[in-house]
Amino acid sequence: MVPLLLQLAVLGAALAAVALILISFVAFITATEMPHLHRQEDEKFFLNARGQREALPSIRDSPTKQLSVVVPSYNEEKRCKPYSIFLKQDPTFTYEVIVVDDGSKDETSKVAFKYCQKYGSDKVRVITLVKNRGKGGAIRMGVFSSRGKKILMADADGATKFPDIEKLEKGLNDLQPWPDQMAIACGSRAHLEKESVAQRSYFRTLLMYGFHFLVWFLCVKGIRDTQCGFKLLTREAASRTFSSLHIERWAFDVELLYIAQFFKIPIAEIAVNWTEIEGSKLVPFWSWLQMGKDLLFIRLRYLTGAWRLEQTRKVN
Repeated sequence: MVPLLLQLAVLGAALAAVALILISFVAFITATEMPHLHRQEDEKFFLNARGQREALPSIRDSPTKQLSVVVPSYNEEKRCKPYSIFLKQDPTFTYEVIVVDDGSKDETSKVAFKYCQKYGSDKVRVITLVKNRGKGGAIRMGVFSSRGKKILMADADGATKFPDIEKLEKGLNDLQPWPDQMAIACGSRAHLEKESVAQRSYFRTLLMYGFHFLVWFLCVKGIRDTQCGFKLLTREAASRTFSSLHIERWAFDVELLYIAQFFKIPIAEIAVNWTEIEGSKLVPFWSWLQMGKDLLFIRLRYLTGAWRLEQTRKVN
């Protein structure tokens, strides 16, 4: 009986090793190069409040605002509330809100443009992408068109209230001195985990814990909530991380933080208020399955050298 169990154990280990080799091979040969920041002709411009086209700036330009807020939006005509209405009223505080319409099929751009007409295109700008790139791709386009010394990622639904940016700013300042002026403060909902578990089904709770384990095991250590859409980056940190990003869809946050840890960019995780807003685009099982695959492939592609990070990488 014992020899049979031993043989089965050896066979199981061999099959697992073969499976890992095959998956690594698939991850390697299917790896795509870093997406170039290719813009369609219409994506090189934004409309000012008078409806006239103006060329978008570049993150390589010197900053002219204290803060840029990048709001990715896909079919968000009913939930799109650009953060201009929540921003500080201090006249000395300069900011811009960049709404990136990620190839929406509804009237998202028109709804957002009304805020541009109301507040002016110096404060609210709308970038309309010709085709859907994914949340990470949309944020990347907004980041590379920003003018702020600091850049905030914020979801269109306003699940995290804007005043919580002061918490992120404090967390960012507490990380000083910043190496090469790079630092990141991540909003976190980890303190709400017990409450969310009580409200979720056992199956969704199992998916949540499984995803958290994969993030910790494969990619990012020390950050409990990688997926909160409320993140504040210095301009230099945003340039370094987003110029190295490969994933453009839901798992992009994980690769972003993986890249940041590789470059030894200091990261603070800050508890923020968060409210569940109806209309989420995530389909729990399939979205989490896709993200699980992305996590595995992120790790394997960097391990096998299909993707590489360079200390001197510059914005493409």
